[in-house]
Amino acid sequence: MQDHQKTRLVCTCEGTMTLEPVRLGAQGRAASQLCRAQLEHFRTALGEFADVTVACTQEAPLFAEVAEDAGFEGSLRFVNIREAAGWSEDGARATPKMAALLAMAELDATPFDVVSLESNGVALVLGRDSVALDAARDLADSLDITVLLTPGADVMPPRQTTWPVLQGRIRRAQGHLGAFELTVDDYAAPAPSSRARLEFEGARNGAVSRCDLVIDLTGGQALFHETRPGYFRADPRDARAVAALVKQAAAMVGTFDKPKYIDFTPSLCAHSRNTLTGCTRCLDLCPTGAITSAGDTVAIDPNICAGCGQCAAACPTGAAAYALPVVDNIAARLRVGLAAYFDAGAKDAPIVLFLDEGHGAPLVDASARFGRGLPAHVIPVQVNEPSQIGPELMAAALAYGASGVHVLAKERPAHPLDGLADSLALMEVICAETGHGTNLCTLIQTDDPDALEAALWHPAAPARAKRSRFLPPHDKRGLLVLAMEELNQTAPTPAEVIALPQGAPFGRVDLDLDACTLCLACVGACPAGALSDNPDMPMLRFTESACVQCGICAATCPEQAITLAPQMDFTAWAAPKRILKEEEPFACTCCGKPFGTRASIDRVLQKLDGHWMFSGDAGEDRKRLLTMCDDCRTREVVIAGFDPHEKADS
Repeated sequence: MQDHQKTRLVCTCEGTMTLEPVRLGAQGRAASQLCRAQLEHFRTALGEFADVTVACTQEAPLFAEVAEDAGFEGSLRFVNIREAAGWSEDGARATPKMAALLAMAELDATPFDVVSLESNGVALVLGRDSVALDAARDLADSLDITVLLTPGADVMPPRQTTWPVLQGRIRRAQGHLGAFELTVDDYAAPAPSSRARLEFEGARNGAVSRCDLVIDLTGGQALFHETRPGYFRADPRDARAVAALVKQAAAMVGTFDKPKYIDFTPSLCAHSRNTLTGCTRCLDLCPTGAITSAGDTVAIDPNICAGCGQCAAACPTGAAAYALPVVDNIAARLRVGLAAYFDAGAKDAPIVLFLDEGHGAPLVDASARFGRGLPAHVIPVQVNEPSQIGPELMAAALAYGASGVHVLAKERPAHPLDGLADSLALMEVICAETGHGTNLCTLIQTDDPDALEAALWHPAAPARAKRSRFLPPHDKRGLLVLAMEELNQTAPTPAEVIALPQGAPFGRVDLDLDACTLCLACVGACPAGALSDNPDMPMLRFTESACVQCGICAATCPEQAITLAPQMDFTAWAAPKRILKEEEPFACTCCGKPFGTRASIDRVLQKLDGHWMFSGDAGEDRKRLLTMCDDCRTREVVIAGFDPHEKADS
């Protein structure tokens, strides 16, 4: 990986690691103290190369400072091969993994937008006792305080009214940092003559309080998810927790930036059409209430979204896509990393371990420093949230040659992992049916480095003969379909059709040919373009790889002629649009111009048979009008002076 533009610098960290610079594509020999005695090697590289990767994260601030002082304007990257690979009982065999880590580090993450939240320090302190008043006193120098006590609170009046102390019960709460709005019932101000305890009178309902921060010390049910920006909650009986909350809330004045975790494309959303509900996966999974129904699509509030990524992982169309980083960037890292792993001479199939920086990386560090470290065949891949991992990334990793995928999460995560559980269950079916095996894609929930080691230290599987190197497409749906196809093609026993559980993002549409009139209402309703017509003749066509099983077509069909069957049919995916039904168009009985279909005209005539308006001679004339095109029908009515409401002959 060394040329006139790029170089890699590796270091044995004072001889604590075994390195093979040649197989790692590194410059020269491995340094032993690159950050101190051999720092000049780094300065030399800055002058000779435009793209420098340093295999050390501990001293990244030092290297960045040296690069800034040297006026370096190229790309400078850092990667941890020490705790992730070298510091391990398997460290002497970890060269392929180190090559993978270096290759993945050289792919820059995609940029993302930020959301700015503004707080002027207007805070509402909710409480049930004197703890709320004590917290308000501690915060008064930093924030503009109002205290709202629950009805019945036994609180001694303060000696001096330096901030409002009111009574109320929260009926409704919405908003976020800088823009909270709370509806309050039993709202009342205290009587100035309150003596032993605050007395409130003249309560009313429906008062509205607007504030920048909500500090909840009631000890009751939470108003918001714990990740809601600007909402602070602690048990009033826990003095240390209250003190930590006060310290954190006191600093919440000014402008605060948070990532915009989800890129949303409304035109791809399969939530609803014509008031008929289809896909609700993201609504069902969002733990924070950031997603709401908005007509034919959903709306994702970036101010509330906490970035768990479950909506993006579960979205079958790619309308909701994770931006930190985008999914094809992670797939591209898997591609180059696993290719480098095998190119460095590995004979074992690796296991991909998805983990986050806040929880997973410290566990790996602890294992490296005090335990066995990671096995040589386990490649850690850092993501923002474990729950952002969907079936497309698991399938891609396996297709690229991994023998398994583990997702590391907290023992008690901040939000449920239902979406991840669904993805793992889907992959279990697919892997079993394609001969890859069972329990290949699993969740490891632990906060214990020893438990992590126990889950990972198992013999490695031999590398498969077939491995894919496909380029990941930029759209999530395209990656999902292509990864599944490549997973099947590289499988020990490729499948033709795999039956999937309900809720899977793939499947076929079954059509009752006798019931279908080719009205094509389903075509207009299909949000994914899986159902289509033919402008030249009455026809209903189906593209199976595009179907997301949202169910809108079945709900729309007036004849209830459509049912869904979740599956993956790889033969159908490779085929062009399949014709579900076609008919010759019905020809106008007057001018011969095609319009409608024979089935639809016959169905209408059949339903009108025996109706009083279509009986007798006048009724026959009315029936004849139904077999004409719009132009001929209009002309016939005008010329003949036909009265459509005239009573038919009996």
